Amino acid sequence: METYGLNAMKPKKSNSVLKLLLSQFKSPIILILFFAIGLSFFLKDTVDALIILAIVLGSGLLGFWQEYGTSNAVEKPLALVQIKATVLRNGLSKEISVEEIVPGDVVILKAGDMVPGDCLIIESNSLFIEETTLTDETYPLEKETGILAVGLTPYYLP
Repeated sequence: METYGLNAMKPKKSNSVLKLLLSQFKSPIILILFFAIGLSFFLKDTVDALIILAIVLGSGLLGFWQEYGTSNAVEKPLALVQIKATVLRNGLSKEISVEEIVPGDVVILKAGDMVPGDCLIIESNSLFIEETTLTDETYPLEKETGILAVGLTPYYLP
C-alpha cells in the first residue's frame, strides 16, 4: 500500500464559507435585482432600493444557511461509513476496507456487493453491474470475462 497509496478518490475541495455565501448571489435573477437596486438608488427611490436589497440579502442568507447545513449533514455520515470488500491476499480470504485494496488482490464479489474500483474479471457467473451513477444506464449491465487488448495487460497480475 505504501507504493500505490490508498484506493480512494481524492476528497472534494471543501468550499470556504465566504465562497459558499458569495455563490448565492451569482444567479442572473439576483444580478438583475442588484442592477434594479443600483438604478433605484440612482433615481433617488431609496425606499424601493432598500426593499429590494432586503429581499435579495434575505434570500441569499437563507440559501446559504440551507446549503451550509446540507453539506455538513452529508459529509458527517459519509465519514463514518466504511465500505469493506472480501479479497484473496497471499492465498487467504479476508475482509478489508476498500481503501486498502492494492494491485494483485483478487476481489471476491457476491450479490449486492459494491465493486471497489477498476477490476479485471477473472471468473464470473451471471455478473450484472448497476452503473446508473456512472453512465445513466437504466438497467444493470452484464459483465463477462475476456482478454485485454494488446498493450493493456494489467501490470499487477502475477
